[in-house]
Amino acid sequence: MSLGHNHAGHSHAAHAHGQTALIEALTGEHGSAAANRLVRRSVNVSMGVNIILSILQVIVGWFANSHSLLVDGFHSLSDLLSDVLVLFVARHSVRAADDNHPYGHARLETLATLILGLMLVGIGGAFLYSAGEKAMHLGEGPPVGMTALYVALLALAAKEWLFRYMLRAAEKAKSAMLVANAWHSRSDAASSLVVAIGIGGSLLGFIYADLLAAAIVGALIIKMGWQFSYSALEELIDKGANSEEVAEIRQVIRHTPGVLDLHDLRTRRMADRILVDAHVRVAPRISVSEGHRVAEQVRLRVRAACPEVLDMLVHIDPEDDLVPAESVATGDINRDALERWLNTEAARVWGHGPWAPERIQLHYLNGQVEVEVMLPPMPGIDPEPVVIAHGVRDLQKAAQQAGLPLLSWTVYRRLTAD
Repeated sequence: MSLGHNHAGHSHAAHAHGQTALIEALTGEHGSAAANRLVRRSVNVSMGVNIILSILQVIVGWFANSHSLLVDGFHSLSDLLSDVLVLFVARHSVRAADDNHPYGHARLETLATLILGLMLVGIGGAFLYSAGEKAMHLGEGPPVGMTALYVALLALAAKEWLFRYMLRAAEKAKSAMLVANAWHSRSDAASSLVVAIGIGGSLLGFIYADLLAAAIVGALIIKMGWQFSYSALEELIDKGANSEEVAEIRQVIRHTPGVLDLHDLRTRRMADRILVDAHVRVAPRISVSEGHRVAEQVRLRVRAACPEVLDMLVHIDPEDDLVPAESVATGDINRDALERWLNTEAARVWGHGPWAPERIQLHYLNGQVEVEVMLPPMPGIDPEPVVIAHGVRDLQKAAQQAGLPLLSWTVYRRLTAD
């Protein structure tokens, strides 16, 4: 079993998605108890088969003078190592987030994949070098023994059986991971077939056939290791989601009620999960609580539509902040000081008591500040609208004299008391 690469049309992404299925099954996080037991049993069977094959291939390959069988034995050993790493990751990567790891421990899977990939590159390179060394002295060593062919055919049969066994288990457990892992076993069977052909050719007198088979398997190991390492490195430098995933996330956001537009949609991978953040534009004068609700709806809808999304941060914009506006100096406005100033000026303009504003709302739009003032209800008092209008003009004049960029005023009066 591997931590993810292409086999028979099954992509690395599908295999990576299966890793979480395996980890969840092994830790009991999700899925039925029967499915969890089936996954555990399949992993144990895979490990048992790889242990037996790797020991048998290495020993017989050494004593039967078959370099290709020896290489294939280490290939089986790498599958066993992959199983062990997955079990380690399954135990530790699902630990809950803590103060030192606020996003959890899923990066352990990426680290394990990188370690395995580098080891495979080293092993494959060593065997390629060894095959080259032996090729320089063809015919000087003892011939390949017939036992090597028997073991190669046994390995081929065992890996084909493992493929069929795991595929049946995957269908029962409905596990994407086991499907990917089954096809991995099929690709391992293909490498064993290459070894068997090479040994057979060597026994028929083509003395270079065994070394050629060893070189081919060594190259396959390097390719597999490079795929592991490259994928892990991309995740460690925060590779984003693929274009199809981004398009799906974008569509979900756009169709969320209350969303007018979005920009700065960014994603990054953490193991097989995705972290998302986006700027979402809403109606410019809605309340903070309504903007928060829109943001929560966006987050919940994206996570429901895209289960691989681990979390999402939504930044609410009242306007398109990518378009520069002719801005006045609004950056130094202190709301508390402005509210005190407005209360003082409103009391001066309209008098104390029922005229004191009960709510002041500021809108920072188009590089300006718009002010909304809510006056309380005044039972028994029906002030002329002109009084309010004169008061607003007085406030505007006072704001200009104070150097405050309050360029738009709206005054409301609540008609009834609660």
